[in-house]
Parts: sequence; C-alpha cells; structure tokens
Amino acid sequence: MNIYILLKQVPGTSDVKMDEETGTMIRTDRRNVINPLDENALAEAIRLKRALSDVEVTAISMGPPHAQRALREAIALGADKAILLSHKGFGGSDTLATSKALAKALLTSVNGRLGKNDLILCGERATDGETGQVGPMVAAILDIPVITFVRKITLEDYLLTAERVVEEGLELIKTPLPALVTVIKDINQPEFPTLAGKLNAKSREIPIFSPDDLGISNNEVGLRGSPTRVVKIFKPKLSRDVIMHQQDSSGAAVDNLISFLEKRGAI
Repeated sequence: MNIYILLKQVPGTSDVKMDEETGTMIRTDRRNVINPLDENALAEAIRLKRALSDVEVTAISMGPPHAQRALREAIALGADKAILLSHKGFGGSDTLATSKALAKALLTSVNGRLGKNDLILCGERATDGETGQVGPMVAAILDIPVITFVRKITLEDYLLTAERVVEEGLELIKTPLPALVTVIKDINQPEFPTLAGKLNAKSREIPIFSPDDLGISNNEVGLRGSPTRVVKIFKPKLSRDVIMHQQDSSGAAVDNLISFLEKRGAI
C-alpha cells in the first residue's frame, strides 16, 4: 500500500511577498516552512505506516528548487520517498493548474502510479492561499472519492473510515480505496524529526520533474494554464485620527473620555 502526501511549502506568516505585476506570490524566499496542515497529514501517514504492514509513504510537492528542504524534512519525519515538481513552466500556477500537475504525477510512472489500494492525504487548506481547493480538485481529476475536514482515520481491509467535522457536529464516512482525504489540525500532534531522520534525509536524492517529464503541455500549467487571474493587488492605506489626553491631577482626561463615549452612544 502506498500513501501519498501532497505537501506544500508556504511562506512564514510574516514573510508573505507578492509580485504586484503578475499578482502571484513570490516563492523564492528561503524562509519558507511546510504548510502546517500538511504536517498533520504527514504525521497521520506515518501513524498509519506504523500501525499497518507493507506501507510506503511518498511526499510530493510542486514548487521552486529550494522546496527540496521541505521534502527532506518530510523524509526526516518518516516519509520513505519524496518527489518534487519544479520548473519555470510551473511558475504562477493557480489551484487548477497545480491540481492537474499533482494528479498527473500520481498517474504516471514517476512514482509507480496510483494503485487501487492507495491513499492520498493532504491538509484541508494552505496558509498562503486559504482556498482548500487543491485536494478536492486532485480527487476530481483522478475520479476517486474525497473526504474533507477529517479528524480521525481508520483503515481495515483497505476500507477507509473517516470521521469528519461538519456544521452540525460529526459525520462518519466509509469508502474503499483509492481515496483522497484532507485533514484538520485536530487529527494529531506532529512529532519532531530525530537526529537519525535528519541524517537520512540529508543524504537522500530527491528527483525533480518538469512538465515534459509528466507529459503535460505548457498550456496546462503556469500562468498560461491558469484560468484564475489576479486583476490588481495593492497595499491598503490606514489612517487614524488620534487624540491624546494626558492624565493629570485635574481629572480632565477622564472627563474627556466620558464625554467622548457619551457622544458615540457607548455609555
């Protein structure tokens, strides 16, 4: 059985940068991290690997060359293999173009092909785009079941049972494999990599594939293959009128504050 993790490298929350000309996120900064919810997906894959027999975990990511750092971290945490889709032709891909590339990677001999008893895991959303679209899109392209917002997974005789969070409470769903599951942070607590894991990851070779390697036309990925367009981005200008009242023994500052709140109906 193969478990595939769709892993994304995202900017730290304080390091998000946008290209104002193309409307796309700048991903060349090395101060990036694994998308937190993808860490939960990876941790769940490792848990299932420990609980079951004959399981191989493969992390797949699409991004610039330095995204190998995130994949090496995935190996350090327990993944068996990692694959990177990286080429200038992928640059600027929206969620649909990204999903097409990831689905193609799962269907080709790049990773041994998606099997009938295989499972795909990913985070419910990424912290940079917050769309939550890639996982379900990949499942739709592959024409396999998808279960979202999952907080618990069990596997028995290749039958997957998932407990998912819905507005009314919890929902229990069963489906045969292959299937794709998007997880929420409540599913587990990710572990830290061990020294042995880091040493193993450091020496591992991570194959890098281009659109040509996947048999994808350049018109299907990148900006040309992305139907979503950011028309304009700008930084909002904030302006505030600030009135400072210095407290003194006269009590005038308190009287002024009370008067201010009364005028606005707060008291």
